[in-house]
Amino acid sequence: MAGFSGHWAFAFGLLGNIISFMVFLAPIPTFYQIYKKKSSEGFQAIPYVVALFSAVLWIYYALLKSNAMLIITINSVGCVIETIYILFFIFYATTKLRVQTVKLLVLLIVCGMGFIGVTHFLVKASQRATIVGWICLIFSLCVFIAPLCVVRQVIRTKSVEHMPFLLSLFLTLSAVMWFFYGLLLKDLNIAIPNVLGFSFGVVQMVLYVMYKNAKNTPDQQKLPETQKQTSILEEQKIPEVTEKILEIVKLGALLSSDKKPAKVLSNDKGVQVPNLPKECEV
Repeated sequence: MAGFSGHWAFAFGLLGNIISFMVFLAPIPTFYQIYKKKSSEGFQAIPYVVALFSAVLWIYYALLKSNAMLIITINSVGCVIETIYILFFIFYATTKLRVQTVKLLVLLIVCGMGFIGVTHFLVKASQRATIVGWICLIFSLCVFIAPLCVVRQVIRTKSVEHMPFLLSLFLTLSAVMWFFYGLLLKDLNIAIPNVLGFSFGVVQMVLYVMYKNAKNTPDQQKLPETQKQTSILEEQKIPEVTEKILEIVKLGALLSSDKKPAKVLSNDKGVQVPNLPKECEV
């Protein structure tokens, strides 16, 4: 029976590796949009920074466990991909957003190195895997909670522009695979956070279905009407401005001539144009 569950655990772990790899690649369309806009404004770097830190912790946890090669492989790949994403995000971010992202990254690096150092030198070897496992569980929850800022933005703007559907889909599938992997290995540190991950993934997909065809916001709907009204007002102002210019030209012509008043002629469009005396001609 143990061998049977072990085979199933390996199968779910292998599927988890494949789907998790797709999760890491899912934000590529998002970063392609950033590349086209030459700006990362509107997007958040928090999910990628937290995912990077979580991957580092899971590698450390797997090194403390036996037969955890599947966790090491996928999280090593994740560290490389998430680092590329963060560097790309920082390159196209505004100064304020760049500073915030770097501060968060430095904070997590310092905290992570400090945590690894404390557990390695101050915690007994028999308890080390348990403590690191609980910390990994907490940060895995943070990985799934991090996109909630994007969910709030989707609900507020009724637009899914900044919430990629592929990422939500693959996160949900990945959570299912890793849940059964942890359950078959009787490792609750792996199984528990993926329950929440599955729930959040479903919520994100439901929101995507709700708002993918949503109409523009009220402000966006009012924009064409405002532009039309502005155009009408400008058209109404043109005759008034023309009349004022003509009055000024007439007055200047009268002041420039000693005796002869300026004759007023009509052009082919019916607009009166003063016939300036020779003294006023340039």
